Amino acid sequence: MRFMGISQELQAIGRPMLDAQLAHPTVRGIANGDLPEEVFRSWLEQDYLYLHDYVRVFCRLAWQAPDKHLGDLVDLAYSTFHDELNLHRSLSAEFGADLEGAVKGPACAAYTSFLLEAAANYAEGLAALYPCMWGYSTLGQILAKNPPAEPRYRRWVETYADPNFAALADRIAVMLDEANPDPERAKALFIEGMNHELAFWDVPV
Repeated sequence: MRFMGISQELQAIGRPMLDAQLAHPTVRGIANGDLPEEVFRSWLEQDYLYLHDYVRVFCRLAWQAPDKHLGDLVDLAYSTFHDELNLHRSLSAEFGADLEGAVKGPACAAYTSFLLEAAANYAEGLAALYPCMWGYSTLGQILAKNPPAEPRYRRWVETYADPNFAALADRIAVMLDEANPDPERAKALFIEGMNHELAFWDVPV
């Protein structure tokens, strides 16, 4: 039987904040398939840089993880580095994004700094990164109920709506619950992470 910890409480806290993301013009544009290409191009560049640091966060947590979750975090780092970044490279080629020349904007720099600092503590690092895993999985599932007709945006939605991605988010939830972080500290980190998620959609163009 799975140990029931804080992850479900964090999801309840995060749902109104996720609704704010769904209402954001960038997310609405993806959902409608009419987001201006230059906005998504810039978002892809920022998220590409973000994901490199996200891999580093997984690796930092893997170094601290109990043996039974070492493989989980290595798998997450591998999946992010290969599968998710490959999606970005493919979409970036279609949108003309300059991945090699991209520079972190303020939102990306603030978010990655927050995550890397939080990852110095195993339990707190899991709480800090949970908004990204849970949030994108939930966003993808919601948007996939009425996917955009534009094929490139639909492909992006389908990636995060994939059950395999949801399974990765569930693995983080299990690890977080078992790590049993201080509840108030976990909530503060989760809320801060959700705020970074929302700010990330304000794409520098």
